[in-house]
Amino acid sequence: MTVIDDRPGVATALRIAPIAGYIGAEVGGVDLAGDLDEATAARLRQALLDHKVLFFRDQPLDHAAQIRFSRHFGKVTPAHPYDYNAPEGYPEILEVDSRKYAARGGARKYSYANFWHTDVSALVNPPAITFLRSELVPDVGGDTTWTNLAAAYANLPESLKSFVDGLRAEHRFGGRQKRWEAGSDAEQNVTTKPIVTEHPVVRVHPETGERGLFVTPGFTSRILGVSPAQSDRILDLLFEEVTNPAYTVRVRWQNNSIGVWDNRITAHLAPADLDHLDVVRVLYRTTVEGDVPVGVDGQPSRSVAGSAFHGSD
Repeated sequence: MTVIDDRPGVATALRIAPIAGYIGAEVGGVDLAGDLDEATAARLRQALLDHKVLFFRDQPLDHAAQIRFSRHFGKVTPAHPYDYNAPEGYPEILEVDSRKYAARGGARKYSYANFWHTDVSALVNPPAITFLRSELVPDVGGDTTWTNLAAAYANLPESLKSFVDGLRAEHRFGGRQKRWEAGSDAEQNVTTKPIVTEHPVVRVHPETGERGLFVTPGFTSRILGVSPAQSDRILDLLFEEVTNPAYTVRVRWQNNSIGVWDNRITAHLAPADLDHLDVVRVLYRTTVEGDVPVGVDGQPSRSVAGSAFHGSD
């Protein structure tokens, strides 16, 4: 059902159309390149909390406009905690360019990380919100899929909820396995400048109070306080839950699309169906500064290596 917001004080009649049962909505009726009034920005922020992922079509923004739009949601961070050569003059922009990944990871890829992950959860304060703008996408393939981590937790049996509520897990780049080639920039970064954090397995959302399973294959390396074998079994169980197709939405990119997602309560899967094709895929990412996750017990995450990642207004 499409919801049209035409209340007084909202300058544009937003059209918000859910696109899956648990997560995701397409938004129309707004020009993101313009100056958003505060009422419209507030409605978009609430829609993001409600739907976890928002998708906008036909939004031909440049770098400056993307950064300006992102600032309606919080302090925009630098492109990445590792130096990935942002476009000159725009240190907030991470280029997701298939032509540049061989140098970083040692292999041809079409997205920054084509495995399930929450963006940069190795940080003690992972980004709160992520924005991804498409400039050039192939005619076929290259979709992105998101999952609702709150739904994954909510549908666990009560006994399992009680068990995972008290667990903590280590997050680092690569998770349980290396995802880069020897001698690559990625290997150099994680070896010389490691970023590692101990997070609660169940994170309480700072705005909605929802509980979500805060574990993903891309970053979660082990469960603390148990044996390696027990850790692997627990993670296998939780990874199966967070990647359950019932909690997901898969979105087809078009040129000039913008995806916005709540990185505190979602994970996503970038495409892996293009590596055999001779195509180009170019998108640009910005992120908003996040808070330090807090568990059900009220205890915050603990940094093991690396520092907090801050943005600016």
